[in-house]
Amino acid sequence: MRNLLDATILSRSATGAALALLIASGAHAQTASEPAPVQAADASAPNSGEIIVTAQKRAQNLQNVPLAVQVVGAQQLQSNGVRAFTDLNRVAPSLVVRPAENPVNASVSIRGVGTFAFSIGVEPSVAVVVDDVPIAFQARAFADLSDVERIEVLRGPQSTLYGKSASAGLINIVTPAPSKTLTGKVTGLATTDDEWQGQAMLSGPLTQNLGFRTTFNYDKFDGNIHNLADGDKINGRRILSTRNKLRWEPAPNVTVDAGLDYINGRTTTGRPFIDIADGALLRGNPAYPQSVISPGVTVGPNNRDVVNNFTTGTQYHDLAESLRVSWDIGGPTLMSITSHDKFLMHDQLDQDETAQPSIDNRQFGNFGSRQWTQELRLVSPGHDRFRYTLGLFYADVSYSRDFTRGPVYSQARWHATAGSIQEAGFGQLEYDILSHTTLIAGGRYSHEKVRNTFLDILANNTFYHGSDGDSFGTYKLSVQQHIGNDVMLFATYATGHKGETYDLSTGFNSSREIPVRPETSKDWEIGARTQFFDKRVTLNVTAFNTRYKNFQAQGVEYINGTPNFRLDNVGKLRTRGIEVESAFRATPDLNLNVSATYLDAKITDFPFAQCYTNQTAAQGCIPATVAAPGAPSVPAHQDLSGSRPPQAPKWKLTAGFDYSHDLGSLPFQAVVTGAYTYQSKFNFSLNQDPTTIQKGYGIANLSFGIRQPDRHYEVMAFVNNLFDKHYYDNLTNSSGNYANALAIQSYLPRDFRRYAGVRASYSF
Repeated sequence: MRNLLDATILSRSATGAALALLIASGAHAQTASEPAPVQAADASAPNSGEIIVTAQKRAQNLQNVPLAVQVVGAQQLQSNGVRAFTDLNRVAPSLVVRPAENPVNASVSIRGVGTFAFSIGVEPSVAVVVDDVPIAFQARAFADLSDVERIEVLRGPQSTLYGKSASAGLINIVTPAPSKTLTGKVTGLATTDDEWQGQAMLSGPLTQNLGFRTTFNYDKFDGNIHNLADGDKINGRRILSTRNKLRWEPAPNVTVDAGLDYINGRTTTGRPFIDIADGALLRGNPAYPQSVISPGVTVGPNNRDVVNNFTTGTQYHDLAESLRVSWDIGGPTLMSITSHDKFLMHDQLDQDETAQPSIDNRQFGNFGSRQWTQELRLVSPGHDRFRYTLGLFYADVSYSRDFTRGPVYSQARWHATAGSIQEAGFGQLEYDILSHTTLIAGGRYSHEKVRNTFLDILANNTFYHGSDGDSFGTYKLSVQQHIGNDVMLFATYATGHKGETYDLSTGFNSSREIPVRPETSKDWEIGARTQFFDKRVTLNVTAFNTRYKNFQAQGVEYINGTPNFRLDNVGKLRTRGIEVESAFRATPDLNLNVSATYLDAKITDFPFAQCYTNQTAAQGCIPATVAAPGAPSVPAHQDLSGSRPPQAPKWKLTAGFDYSHDLGSLPFQAVVTGAYTYQSKFNFSLNQDPTTIQKGYGIANLSFGIRQPDRHYEVMAFVNNLFDKHYYDNLTNSSGNYANALAIQSYLPRDFRRYAGVRASYSF
């Protein structure tokens, strides 16, 4: 590991120099033979050809990968109106993305398992990787999905190849590589509710052995919530981003890829009340009934009005650099992948959510993260009978957070830091014991050091600090059986691990200096990958059973009427179910796809969970008990054993079609695409709060237009949420802020109301 650390330090120094060198230099070369940078067929029409994925860190046909993986291509993303990370809910049945007023607090769940926590050092259970670079801070991925080639959703533990932040799954985002010829594309979008988007891409060779790709994207949406205090629209976004790649081939067997991405964004948020008790009083004060604090607001399920005198939202920017070197050493390929990322964000919240100056309570702060990673990887050729992927990985991640709340009530002011250093070695071996039978074994051994500081400024500058370390291993065993050319069966057993952490949030004290224990998972999967009728029909089925121990989850307790969040280990959790992906090329003009997930998820052991607001003993809340002097007291709690975890719908389905037909002698095609998503009911809250249940709903999108067969010109009209079905991205029980009188607030999705638009593009 010492050599790996030295290599990382050298890579840090070399990154900036290499970027400058790539711009200025070049040498004659042929295309390098390497297993990773590939151009995939459009995953939205999987039967049109092979779909190439890199789910196992080598290029493979999707139908030969013994994993539960769904691939979503650029065309399918466009048909479903996916322009932001949270929109992925519409295309991946096993995936639930839960946004929040602050991207730091958003969460991603796969098969009902994810991480929702405000503590700054908590890793997600679902990892995100962009172009082979792991994203330590998930909010960076939430910002922008411009210029994406495909997205691979890997379900179940992926800790062996991808590390400790993938105990429940992985989202692998792949962006296009520089093209061999000069190409470009300009796209514009406008909607009936005033969203405007423009994107420009240019790619091609600079010299014989140096190519580039650069994309600029601008997206502006004022929002779909009205702030009656100032007349503005909120719940919108403004994003300016650019992706830039250089590919240099200095020798026939060497390829160097450099990436430089930048994003600058702003979000605004409102939380309309959808239910509130008659006579509810803010802070229980008779001077603050609803008629005073929310004048003009009609509370109800369709409410889109708020009254805020302090803008709730974020301003952020991110700079990410990467350098990847691939060297074909005469069979195997040796790779070095170096990355650096710096993310900064300012966030603020109108905590009293009224325009009354006499009770103007606010919270705000700054969040920053910095990450260095270095991976060394040796990958054998994919056609050998014995294949291997071996690697070393190093990551140094640090976070900082300052937080202020007040001045009227529930005051808080603190500054915290968290960080981790991870060193790991990993490998996967594949051996064809027979011509159609493959055995697969993989393992990873990691060592991690975590550290933290917490300065409680309001508590006389009380200072806490701590550190800890953990060594652990994960592994995977799999058998794969081909039956002919179009049927593959597999069975896999895999383990996952998510590292220990500290609960760094408001109220941190000496009793919370003990780290929250690591989260571990064990997963069984059996599956079939099949194609029929000359590959016109694809049917992939996976059955799974995953068990989690010490699952890290966040509960909420109210102190002086203000929610304070506590990270804890849920004893045990189990998820099992069946996943199906299918596609049918009905005619040369018509493609159909249907995917569905049935999920049976259950908390199997959590005897001391927090009660929800106003939960009675008859509803399962066990009252607090005061022990004898010197002995610990037991707070009010409930037993959640047997309950369903949050963000775990029993059923989720996505379906779509794409139809195109030549318009006779005209040089155009008529195009119609449609997409439908259905999700059964689930609870947003771990504590089973009955007021935060999202009922089942279905959303349909439709688009139609014309394009040239070579897609030089394309004009499409679209309608999203065709049947105007209202649903929520998140629900919050704010009763604690109203002296325990019922008060429920909502987070509205982009398509809460039906809207239409036009998208036009020109490419060459």
